[in-house]
Amino acid sequence: MLSSLPQPSINMAETDQQSGAPAEDDSPAAYANFNFQLPKKQISMVPDMGKWKRSQAYADYIGFILTLNEAVKGKQLTCAYPCSETVKKLLSLLGTLDRWIDETPPVDQPSRFGNKAYRTWYAKLDQEAETLVSDILPSNLSAAAPEIAVYLKEAVGNSTRIDYGTGHEAAFAAFLCCLCKVGALRVEDQLAIIFKVFDRYLQVMRKLQKTYRMEPAGSQGVWGLDDFQFLPFIWGSSQLIDHPTLEPRHFVEEKVVNEHHQDYMFLECIKFINEMKTGPFAEHSNQLWNISAVPTWAKVNQGLIRMYKAECLEKFPVIQHFKFGSLLSIQPVKP
Repeated sequence: MLSSLPQPSINMAETDQQSGAPAEDDSPAAYANFNFQLPKKQISMVPDMGKWKRSQAYADYIGFILTLNEAVKGKQLTCAYPCSETVKKLLSLLGTLDRWIDETPPVDQPSRFGNKAYRTWYAKLDQEAETLVSDILPSNLSAAAPEIAVYLKEAVGNSTRIDYGTGHEAAFAAFLCCLCKVGALRVEDQLAIIFKVFDRYLQVMRKLQKTYRMEPAGSQGVWGLDDFQFLPFIWGSSQLIDHPTLEPRHFVEEKVVNEHHQDYMFLECIKFINEMKTGPFAEHSNQLWNISAVPTWAKVNQGLIRMYKAECLEKFPVIQHFKFGSLLSIQPVKP
């Protein structure tokens, strides 16, 4: 049940009056106690990781991921759910980013990977991000746009290295988390956040990766779960919990993937891997191959959450880039 999960995670209520989290009241006045600020890096050395683990940001972020994980359990991408005005505006924003890729074709260059046209595409986002975010927010929350826009810019890859990885994906989840904290996204938006907005984000990121031949950021090669993403495997495995016929051993069968990928995010991810990689699945995606031997989707889901914390959220090379502001605060959680 959603009610059994920490309430702060989606409406982000009342846990952190110090950093200005909204009270339960959804009136504009409820958000007045935010002191919006541009997020900045706070984790500069490995010992700083303790600050992150104790922070309000960590509690809110992991609570957000777990609340959504519970919300999508046993549900198909094609099921019925409400689609709010904010969700429609987010889809329009992602559509704009997609269109900019079409308007910024790759350039001829000697190196095969990391097409420099990506920098042109990114410069456009860098310039427009605040406006794009302002268009999503209700007018009384326009002051939040500069802070929230930082996470959007962090969510699409690095323009210096022309790479993309789980840290960038985490920034997009943080972007959505911030929209929940200020009340632009609501509890009733939970399914649409994953099935519409995050799914569309994945499509745009895959197009970026293919168009500009982006490098995986800090990839562990075949020993990582996937070159680019992690969260859709968590939420996608939750969708498949208690499925009457599909078991983890089935996702390595191409026929199953082709038949069911429209309904399940996990299988969408496998389909993309199959399109991008050649050779035996066990060789190019060893970790996923190992996961196919787990007996139930519930166990897969629990294992992936543990793995995500250990391999992404507790790894300095990923978290050193995370930025903290008033909405995702470095301040410790109050006892």
